[in-house]
Amino acid sequence: QVQLVESGGGSVQAGGSLRLSCAASGDAYSRFCVAWFRQAPGKEREGVATIRPKYGRTTYADSVKGRATISQDNAKNTLYLQMNSLKPEDTAVYYCAAAPDGLSWWSFCPAEVAAYNYWGQGTQVVVSS
Repeated sequence: QVQLVESGGGSVQAGGSLRLSCAASGDAYSRFCVAWFRQAPGKEREGVATIRPKYGRTTYADSVKGRATISQDNAKNTLYLQMNSLKPEDTAVYYCAAAPDGLSWWSFCPAEVAAYNYWGQGTQVVVSS
């Protein structure tokens, strides 16, 4: 099992940046796929980025590609989502999620909500124009 706690959300103007953090405790997160999701009001939760901590393999949604970077700090058991050039449509609650990594070594982590069974409480991001 793993426990996840997000932080770093806030209000920012369009064009600004935020770095979201996901502190993991419990089992070593290198044994998990970890992903960032977001949910805007009235919309379904969508995948933003994934990382396989064991291999450092990452994926990004098209909507954030080139503006987002997912990374890990093994010493701090923390994962990050750096978001730059923020847009009003990035406004959402951002969630960190994890699932046991049982994938083949060449695979990437999934980006579907249903694939993840551990979730943080979320952190709100508001981008104003």
